[in-house]
Amino acid sequence: MKKGFFHKLSDVSRLHHRAAFSDLAKHTHPTETAFLKLARARFSCRGFTEKEISDEALASILEAARLAPSATNKQPVHVWVVRTPEGLAKIDAATQYRYGAPLVLMVGCKPEEAWVRKYDGKNGAETDAAIVGTHIMMEASALHLGNVWVGSFDPAKLAEAFPETAGWEITALFPIGHPAAHPSPRHNERKPMEEFASEI
Repeated sequence: MKKGFFHKLSDVSRLHHRAAFSDLAKHTHPTETAFLKLARARFSCRGFTEKEISDEALASILEAARLAPSATNKQPVHVWVVRTPEGLAKIDAATQYRYGAPLVLMVGCKPEEAWVRKYDGKNGAETDAAIVGTHIMMEASALHLGNVWVGSFDPAKLAEAFPETAGWEITALFPIGHPAAHPSPRHNERKPMEEFASEI
């Protein structure tokens, strides 16, 4: 029986799952885009060296974040750069998940400035912030910098430690730096395509 579209895609997914992380390139379909290669290689980095991030790299990451799309282009998001010893100590007081990164980006949103879906009142602020966060991670990865999305933090401690964020909801922290860790054993675990997507 001829395989359907999603079963064919699932076969490719299983091949990548079986392949060792360092061996993915030669198993990758020749028409795979540069973005797919980047997305496949990017991992949640939970260990960093002390080497600082260059201003040029930081500027590139922030520009990628600034270019992120938002609902009706309202852009209800702000990014704060934390990289001084004093600032990083404040981050450490609010979360145990900085992993020694020399720089943390805090992403916040303002629901009152965001698009709201008229049918049910769904507010798009957190979604817009999530898109900004994704741009941050992917650009950092493109620059060969480790990164991880941290949602486990004490928002009250952050608000008190960083009065500059008053009026904003901090949605995520992004430790970024030169990686000193490898992908976890679960990095390549993904649902098969026929479970993940379907045509209706």
